[in-house]
Amino acid sequence: MTELQKLSKQGRADYIREKLQELYPNPPIPLEHKDAYTLLIAVLLSAQCTDARVNTVTPALFKLADNPYDMAKVPVEKIQEIIRPCGLSPQKSKAISVLSQILVNEHDGKVPDDWDALERLPGVGHKTASVVMSQAFGHPAFPVDTHIHRLAQRWGLTNGKNVTQTEKDLKRLFPKESWNALHLQIIYYGREHCSARGCDGTVCGICTTTYPNRKKPKIVLKP
Repeated sequence: MTELQKLSKQGRADYIREKLQELYPNPPIPLEHKDAYTLLIAVLLSAQCTDARVNTVTPALFKLADNPYDMAKVPVEKIQEIIRPCGLSPQKSKAISVLSQILVNEHDGKVPDDWDALERLPGVGHKTASVVMSQAFGHPAFPVDTHIHRLAQRWGLTNGKNVTQTEKDLKRLFPKESWNALHLQIIYYGREHCSARGCDGTVCGICTTTYPNRKKPKIVLKP
């Protein structure tokens, strides 16, 4: 039995962190933005939509309005027309309009550097708030989307009940100072090596290294 086969869950986590740091030492934020507000809007749009698609839509949206004061004046119908390719445009356009008004009326036009205030904004759940808190304000956070949830299961880092449990499990396994970069590193690795269709838990380097005796596809529980 090799040393990797003997690894505990913590041992696998340590190996994975080292490997991802080697592959992606300085992972960029995949959503194009210029400040906390444009990042917030981009993350909101990314729900059930690819980052690449969001990045094709936001230039036109931000040309129209790239701050809450201007966005609050844009008719919801106009916002919806622009963001339609991202899907869920009726809900997302209304959320963008209303949260922009709230930022103007309650936060002096600034995105709040506060968990509770962020999560109270329409269209902003815990995952979106986590991205903004980590990438805009530098607070330790571990945003978990369906892709990270899938990889964490394949790598034996969580039992896969839901994204909330996965976030707790990952936070226990990885040091806090690594969280902000690590969630991006996992996303990039998943896209390039361990995608939903490209790997079933028996193909990519991390899967085969951490589970060399795995012969059957790893069944992943959806959140």
